[in-house]
This record gives sequence, C-alpha cells and structure tokens, in this order.
Amino acid sequence: MTGTSEWGWSIRRSTMSAAAEGLPSRPLVFVGGKGGVGKTTVAAALALGAARSGLRTLLVSTDPAHSLGDLFDREIGDQEREITPGLHALEVDPEREVERYLERVKNTMRSFVRPALYPEIERQMELTRHSPGAAEAALMDRMAALMHEGRARYDRIVFDTAPTGHTLRLLALPEMMSAWTDGLLRSRDRSDALGEGVDRLSRRKSEGDELSMIDQVDETPSDERSARIREALLERRRTFTRARRALLDPEVTAFLLVLVPEKLPILETGKALEVLRRHGIPVAGLVVNRVLEKGTGVESSGDIEFLEGRRAQQAEYLARIDREFGDLPHFRLPFFARDVEGLSGVEGVAELLFRE
Repeated sequence: MTGTSEWGWSIRRSTMSAAAEGLPSRPLVFVGGKGGVGKTTVAAALALGAARSGLRTLLVSTDPAHSLGDLFDREIGDQEREITPGLHALEVDPEREVERYLERVKNTMRSFVRPALYPEIERQMELTRHSPGAAEAALMDRMAALMHEGRARYDRIVFDTAPTGHTLRLLALPEMMSAWTDGLLRSRDRSDALGEGVDRLSRRKSEGDELSMIDQVDETPSDERSARIREALLERRRTFTRARRALLDPEVTAFLLVLVPEKLPILETGKALEVLRRHGIPVAGLVVNRVLEKGTGVESSGDIEFLEGRRAQQAEYLARIDREFGDLPHFRLPFFARDVEGLSGVEGVAELLFRE
C-alpha cells in the first residue's frame, strides 16, 4: 500500500498491519538499530505522534550519546521534562545511575554488617564501579523502574535505545539477573542449613571474625538479619522478573528496528532480529530511513548521475529488505533535503509515520 505526503514523499506500507498502526496498542515501545541510522528521530516522532493522538507519553533516551536535547533544540537532562502538552522526555545518565545504584547497594550492605566493615564495603563498591556490566546493570535498574512505575503515569513509554549490541545485552539482563539472584538464594539456604547444623552441634553462636556475622543464623525467628538479606534478594528477583515478563509480552512491548538501505545496517538488522526472536522479544516492524525516491525534488540539489546511481543501489537493498524481512510490517521514510530539527521537524516525521 502506498500513500503520498503533502510534500510529495511516498510512504510504502506492507499489506500486513502497519507498524505505526500496531504501536499505539503497546504501552512500551523500544526503538533500536545500528548507530547513525536515525533511531532518535524515529523514536521522537513516534512519541510525539502518540502524544498528539491524546496519549500521555514519556520519551526516554538510554543511549549514552544522547541527542534528544539536540533534536528538540532544548535542554532535557535526566529528570522528566515536558516537551509539549502530553509529551515528556528524559535522558538517562549512565554514570549517575551507577552512582545511585551503588549507593543503594552500600546502604543495604551497611544494614547487614558492623560499622568496622564499612571501609571494606566502600572498597568493594569502588571496584564494582569499574567492573564490566556495572553501567548496564544500573541502567536496567532505572529502565525496570520506568517500565513498572512509569506505566501508572503514562499511556506510552518510548525508549530511544543505544546501538543494537548494547541494547541486546541490556534486554538479556533481566533473565541473567533473575538466575543470579536464584543462585544467591540457594547459596543462602545452604548457608542457613549449615549454620543451623553447626549451632546444634556447638550449642552456641560462633563468634568468628567480622564477616561471620553475615552467616550467623539463629534457629529462632528472631534472626532479622537473615530475613532482611533474603527479602532484599527476593525483591531484586521480583524487579527483574517483572521487567522480563513485560519485555516478552506482545500485548505490552513492541520493538521497532530502524535501518537505512545499505549493506551493513541490513546485516546488523538481520542479526538483531534473530537474537530478539531467540529471546522471545516481540518485534513490531521496521522503519527504513533515508530512502531516495524520484519526484522528491532532491535532483536540483546535486548531481543527477550520482543520485541515480545511489537510487539504483538503494533499489537493490530495498528489494533485499523486502525479501529478508518480508514477514514484518515496515515503513519507508524519505531522505530529507535538510536535517530534522526542532519540534516542527519531528512533527513532520510523525505525520509521515502515522498517516493513514
């Protein structure tokens, strides 16, 4: 199905349910793809289109190289800020999230140990700050909170994600963290059982070193420390299990892949699609960006022969996209003569995406 915009740009849609028609029914929308293909513009247009349709919408950037503020030509930051009626936005700061995350962990650990161990907690947290995956874990914490608490305040939450590889690791974290927490709980159960056995044999509490107090277990229900440790681990598991459940629910989550008609983005999109499907994450469709089409008026701005060569190559790649991703609904957005800037520029893209 093909429509034509008021600017003369054609919009191609699959005969299947079009991506933009399906997205409004999903509370959570993730927009991903290779770096530089226009994810931020598409995410912003989807969010703005949802807001214009009457949905209270939150647009979240999780890409460390934030560009939402540049796109809308205003300061956004890591607190929710109103962009236009019905649309709020925030840019998650990974470094600040790591600080908040580690502070929460330190406060929890301090409640489990004696003050003499506080310096050791500080040392361990400083090592954790620079460990692989610390930023992803902290970011997942914030995203999990937004996915759960944000849905009580917003009808739609659109995530402008980091490039594909980072996003796929991020989306796999809930499953990994749930397994990790289950392992800790099993270890804790074994420790409890061993502690009870030793206590029955010795008939007294082991006095041990400073760290032994974490493992000391009373047979009576008065062991509040053990209960707090268990509850902290269970709450962690609940948080990530809830996030994972939302990610896998096609009635809740839609993942939209953005690409341009070039070889490397097509290859990366194929790999991303394979991984997303393997994890069971619902993919709603594709947005093929920067398509050169005849009759756009672009010819006057450059060399006709060069443009025809680019169009011919794009035609081959577009046919390849149709072959390889034909089971997914997809849109084509034109190669604009100028950069998309400001609220009016994003509104133009939103109009194309949501046009019937």
